[in-house]
Amino acid sequence: SKGGPSTNQSILAAANDQGRPVTSHAAIGTDITHIHPESNGESIGSASYRDFELLCQRIPELNDGGVVINIGSAVILPEVFLKALSVARNLAGPVRNFTAANLDMNRHYRPSQNVLLRPTRSSGQALEVIGPHEILVPMLFQGVCEKLAQPKQ
Repeated sequence: SKGGPSTNQSILAAANDQGRPVTSHAAIGTDITHIHPESNGESIGSASYRDFELLCQRIPELNDGGVVINIGSAVILPEVFLKALSVARNLAGPVRNFTAANLDMNRHYRPSQNVLLRPTRSSGQALEVIGPHEILVPMLFQGVCEKLAQPKQ
C-alpha cells in the first residue's frame, strides 16, 4: 500500500492491498475526536451506517467455515455484530457453521452472549481466550502465519 511510513504495519493498509473491506462502527460521543470543534457528527454517523450495511452484506460469507474474532470490545462490537448477523440471517438466509472467537483481558457479558453463545447456539464453534492483549494478539498473528505457511491439503 502506498502511503505513510508505517503502512507495512497497518491492518487497514493490508486489507486495502487485498481488496478486503474494513468497517468502523462509531458510537457518537465515545471517542475523544467527537468533541473536537471540527468534528462532523453527520459525516461520522453516515459513514458508520454505511459500514454497518457493508457488514450486514458480508456476514453471510461466514457460512460454513468462516471466522469472526472480537478483540477487546466489551460493548459496541458485540452489539453491532449480533444485529448485523440478525439482518443477514433475515435477508440472506442461514449463516451457520462458523467459528466465533473472543479475545479479551477480562470476561464480559456481551461478548460471551452476543459474539459466542447466541450466534453459534445451533451450529458452529465458540472460543473464548482470556489474557493480556500484548500476548494474545501476537500469538494469534503467529498462529495464522504458521497456518498460512502450511501446504494446502
